[in-house]
Amino acid sequence: MPVIEKSIEVNVPAQVAYDQWTQFEDFPLFMEGIIAVNQLDDTHVHWTAEIVGQRKEWDAEITEQIPGKRIAWHSISGARNAGVVTFHHLDDSSSRIMLQMDYDPEGLLENAADAIGVLTHRVAGDLERFKGFIESRGN
Repeated sequence: MPVIEKSIEVNVPAQVAYDQWTQFEDFPLFMEGIIAVNQLDDTHVHWTAEIVGQRKEWDAEITEQIPGKRIAWHSISGARNAGVVTFHHLDDSSSRIMLQMDYDPEGLLENAADAIGVLTHRVAGDLERFKGFIESRGN
């Protein structure tokens, strides 16, 4: 499985960034290709996305959640992926978000897109959009 590792500094406290990140249903507001995210219960989330022009759906299970610090997941159906996002305190008004994600491209199109780094660029863009989104909301 390919791995993506990206990080970004945001001008909000780690707890504020974490609190927004765990509002999964807001993901389509800043994540490219994400059509909908529905939180089914405390540990299960259903995703609908468009990946290289194809609609994909999957269910994910949150496997670890440390409030203000860390959230980890893995898919339990559909598109295979897993990862962890950590939130690091830098000072009273800024933090670093670090994302590590494993995914399994399916088929010729997804493998070709992976070979040229499409998903890696998308994740970097998603983090930049999250930065703009969270900073525009204030603390």
